[in-house]
Amino acid sequence: MNASQMQALLPVLILSLTAVVLMIQASIKRDQKLAWIISALGFLCTLWATGYAREFAQPVTILLQVDSWSLFFSALVVFAALVTLVLSRKSFSPEGERKEEYYLLLVLSVLGAVVLIQSSHMVSLLLGMELMGVALYAMIAFPEKGLLPLEAAIKYLVLSACASAILLFGFALLYAATGQLSYVGIGQQAATAYLSNPLLVMAGTAMVISGLAFKLSVVPFHMWTPDVYQGAPTPVTGFLATVSKGAVFVALTRFYMDAQLYQYQPLITALSIIAVASMLIGNLLALRQEDIKRLLAYSSIAHFGYLLVVLITLTGTGMASDAVTFYLAAYILTSLAAFAVIARVAGEDQHKTQIAAFEGLFWRDKIQATALTVAMLSFAGIPLTAGFMAKFYVVSLAIQGSYWFLLSALVIGSAIAIYYYLRIIFSMSKTSVIDSVGDIGVQDYSANLTALLLTALILMLGSWPQPFITFAGGL
Repeated sequence: MNASQMQALLPVLILSLTAVVLMIQASIKRDQKLAWIISALGFLCTLWATGYAREFAQPVTILLQVDSWSLFFSALVVFAALVTLVLSRKSFSPEGERKEEYYLLLVLSVLGAVVLIQSSHMVSLLLGMELMGVALYAMIAFPEKGLLPLEAAIKYLVLSACASAILLFGFALLYAATGQLSYVGIGQQAATAYLSNPLLVMAGTAMVISGLAFKLSVVPFHMWTPDVYQGAPTPVTGFLATVSKGAVFVALTRFYMDAQLYQYQPLITALSIIAVASMLIGNLLALRQEDIKRLLAYSSIAHFGYLLVVLITLTGTGMASDAVTFYLAAYILTSLAAFAVIARVAGEDQHKTQIAAFEGLFWRDKIQATALTVAMLSFAGIPLTAGFMAKFYVVSLAIQGSYWFLLSALVIGSAIAIYYYLRIIFSMSKTSVIDSVGDIGVQDYSANLTALLLTALILMLGSWPQPFITFAGGL
């Protein structure tokens, strides 16, 4: 490996160094504040490195593809991790308890996400996914009090292990059929292998897609999502909804494109069924939820159904890949804003995530209420928010490709979703419950600053999207 390749890998190297420094710091002097500062500095240096590495974009061995697209998403997940770090400062800092290990787990999980985003080979995909996932299991179960986090971690661990086993067996079948494990190599050999042994190729691809679909929690692989979202600490739930799912979808998109899977109609049909089921079932089940974290869990199922529509329309052209970039950026920023407010309102109390706990929030904390309102409007796809432009991309692609069945499901699902998003906004505007719910506590300037920053980014992407569209088109 030459110096140029080392510079291309600078984000991965800085995250690895941060993890090593955290381990050394914990062995010498256990200090939670110092661990938080080291993690923050590591993430900030990694953000800088993602910009610096663009000058050295290139394949790094057969395992990793460092290009502008992967570096952008690496920067996006590191930014999401920074927001998670800010939210975690209050959630994991009770007096007398040592939580340094949490920050090490957070850094390792982000490192796995970056490797997953840059992967161009089945080995690096599995390595990144497991590094991210193993750290995430511990993060979900990290609070010492209460059984919900432990229950959520066990459910995610058991089901995720099954998904990883299915994914690994799918890799084995694809290797048996094509003799390749790199994305491009599979794409080059798949057409010939499909002619000689179509069942083996389709079975291997189906198992790989199923394993990744579990991580994305699309229907019918969604059963773990509401329980894990509800049981995990709110900052970890936000991390799971943004960094974990975003990294997996980027990896799926790269595999889908590099292996040219869009030319196989049976796979397109299967993805279409999953997309329609996710859009409809996710939104319908969200209607019945009284807990806002469970509601956002089912909402995320629907949103990744919308993203699958973009994946289905991918044919190697630029507009669809731009749509993936814009939609994922909008979804991650919107989810971060929503979970930042939930973390502020609920704190460490798992019972305060009921929608009733947000009643009268406009009269108790206008900044947090405004941020959550903008996030809900963006999820619903209301104009002047990032979510509107993201859905506009999806609708345009569906119309261009004449995917009328998918478009119908998207419109119906979006119409259903408007009700439960507006229900949260309506609840925050109530005035009759102010005295019963009380104030959410002293002013937290870091929480307010985070909410304002995320709100501004959501509105900027929605009302002035052209600079970002131009930027995404150049990736």
